[in-house]
Amino acid sequence: MRLAETFGRALAEAGFGLIYGGGQVGLMGALAEGALAAGGEVIGIIPDFLLSKEIVSRDPRVDLRIVDSMHARKALATSLADGFVALPGGYGTYEELFETIAQVKLGLVRGPVILLNDGGFYDALLAFIDAAAAAGFVNSRERELLMDEPTPSDAISRLGQTLRPRSSTM
Repeated sequence: MRLAETFGRALAEAGFGLIYGGGQVGLMGALAEGALAAGGEVIGIIPDFLLSKEIVSRDPRVDLRIVDSMHARKALATSLADGFVALPGGYGTYEELFETIAQVKLGLVRGPVILLNDGGFYDALLAFIDAAAAAGFVNSRERELLMDEPTPSDAISRLGQTLRPRSSTM
């Protein structure tokens, strides 16, 4: 949770907005709290069916948007975001990560896609993708769509190379 809060704070301090899943607890809550604590702009997007299953942010500083499905959540988030950073996470993170990379590859979405590879969390995934590239399933240009950085400050620097502050990051 400390990593999520640190990243949220660093993102806001660098002048970037945050688009996230709208939760108030766990990693999502820590991420949003970090950004809010640093005065950042925060947009939360949550499907209505999760309102009763998750503790949703009720912080008035969060621009909370309720949509009708997970698909609508992802579509709205990617339409609003200028860049994408995946923190260590689980299946939902992986699903959104790969969908985003596919959309960037197809030119449907623009922006950098960065793994916050804290402590080497994503090393095995990166090795898998490199193996897919070596086998010819991912070409070198497509492999370069997915970047990784070891620390929040490195990820923010990478964002800053392609985005201007007050852009939003998912």
